[in-house]
Amino acid sequence: MAREDDLWLDEAAGPLVRPYAMTRGRTRPGSPELDMVTQVVTARRGNSDRSVLSVEHLEILELCKRPLSLAEVASYLDVPLVVAKVLVSDLIERGDLIAGSASSRVAEKPDRQLLQAVLDGVRRL
Repeated sequence: MAREDDLWLDEAAGPLVRPYAMTRGRTRPGSPELDMVTQVVTARRGNSDRSVLSVEHLEILELCKRPLSLAEVASYLDVPLVVAKVLVSDLIERGDLIAGSASSRVAEKPDRQLLQAVLDGVRRL
C-alpha cells in the first residue's frame, strides 16, 4: 500500500504539483530587482495573518530564519528559480521577508595610512 507522501511523486515525472500551480500561474515576481544572489530573511514583525499563505510560503518563512540567497531557497524547495522569485516576492510585499542584495554593498576605499602602517610593521618582522 502506498504511503500518502508517495501519492504526490511520480518517479519519472517528478512532483505532481507543477510549479505554475504553486504561483497560481504567475511567471513574474512583483519585485523585479530580485536576482539569484539576493539575500532574504524572515522579518521579525511580519504580517501576523498566515492563514492565507500556501505551504510553500510557510516553508520559505521557516527556511529564512537565517539569511539565505534566492538560489538557496529555490534549491531547498526544489523548484525553478523563477518560482522561488514569485513566492519570495509575495512574502516581501506582505512584509514577512526582508530582502537585500549582497552585490549592492559598496566597498569602502581602504585607509592609506592604515595600509602603510601594516606594511611597515610587516617589514620590521
